[in-house]
Amino acid sequence: MSGSFILDTNIVIALFGNDASVVREIENATDILLPAIVAGELYYGAFNSAKPEQNRLKIDEFLKEVTVLNCDKETGKFYGSIKKELKDKGKPIPENDIWIIALAMQHKLKVVSRDIHFENVDNLDLVKW
Repeated sequence: MSGSFILDTNIVIALFGNDASVVREIENATDILLPAIVAGELYYGAFNSAKPEQNRLKIDEFLKEVTVLNCDKETGKFYGSIKKELKDKGKPIPENDIWIIALAMQHKLKVVSRDIHFENVDNLDLVKW
């Protein structure tokens, strides 16, 4: 599958674990982007792990290979709209995931995740590897 993708944390963790399906898809993707939020979640996991320095270095190397997307005021508009939609449906999801979705929608990107709660957001181009 080719194209531009924004990765959720669980996909990066699967990549770090050499998950064959994720490795194959990443090799075929033309553009991999990472939300700054995911970088934060990865670093939190590293600092909270038994091998913080080793894991931090792995993340540092990975971040050299991808484009990191930051939030801006436009992202905030998407975030507000998405959060309201989820509230109206009575289907809240984790805050960080709303920011990831907002960045994806803002930049018209496919979100790659294994979390099913992403399916609660209308008009999200969701891909599962």
